Amino acid sequence: MPSIKDVAELAGVGVGTVSRVINNHPAVKSETRKKVNAAIKQLNYIPNEVARNFKMQKSTMVALLLPSIWHPFFSELAYYIEDELDREGYKLMLCNSGGRPDKELYYLDMLNQNKVAGIIGITYNDIEDSVSTDIPIISLDRHLGKKITCVTSDNYTGGRIALQELVKAGATKVAYLGVTSSAYSEVLLRKSGFIDEAKIQGIEFSTYEEHDEVYADDSFFENFFNLPHHRNVNGIFANTDILAAKYIDKAKLYGLRTPEDVKVIGYDGIQDNKLFRPILSTIRQPVEEMARMSVKLLLRKIEGELLEQEIYRIPVKYRRGETT
Repeated sequence: MPSIKDVAELAGVGVGTVSRVINNHPAVKSETRKKVNAAIKQLNYIPNEVARNFKMQKSTMVALLLPSIWHPFFSELAYYIEDELDREGYKLMLCNSGGRPDKELYYLDMLNQNKVAGIIGITYNDIEDSVSTDIPIISLDRHLGKKITCVTSDNYTGGRIALQELVKAGATKVAYLGVTSSAYSEVLLRKSGFIDEAKIQGIEFSTYEEHDEVYADDSFFENFFNLPHHRNVNGIFANTDILAAKYIDKAKLYGLRTPEDVKVIGYDGIQDNKLFRPILSTIRQPVEEMARMSVKLLLRKIEGELLEQEIYRIPVKYRRGETT
């Protein structure tokens, strides 16, 4: 791996000059800058970001803490967060916790020690007491207290819209499906909105949830379908698109067709590719807007600005597919 000294020798300048070019120092002559950049490109030299941050006493690294990078919603979110950070001259450090609280705590401790510029995080675990405000932080979907800013979609309205659209599609007996965690998050408002709207419209409804620590696909749906009052449900709102898709698949085993026998709506809006069938009707989260807003708010906090709100809720939209 080439060093800064190798770049200096190839460009015919001193190591200090290379350092000034890397850090965009205005005193470097244009011709010298071109020579150094050409040497950097030729050697494929990558500056030591950690060392630069230490010397400059300013980090350009932002950490993104996610429960799982394989989930399409989190992957899309990470894409737009990285893109917005890049526009602003910052770099992304991805921390994939696998939803494990011990791993989240490990990452938070590591990030505090390494002094990243800020953190954008999603956690559904009870780790509030371990979250420090020494580093600027933005939370997604979750209230962590301590005046930590939260960016989320309008989950409550999303739940209400889901019920309204199921009724429009002809559903007369509906059910909410969800997987819960030990910590309160904005996701729970999807159920609240669904229930409130069902009561307003006088629609028969039920809810079925299991804790994420015991959740397993087969047992979850077996338990759901084995309950007598679920057998004639003809409208389903699942609190994620993934859960909705799994319901549709499992319902076939019980002779239920979608949407002929049961209408199904998910939440997230992750299925954009029309090659997948059936295309899921869903409450689409404004993923790009949530991601870019999170970055913009974090950078304002990094600059020492006090934000006027603790919660930023962004409107959602219903996207009709082939399952209603």
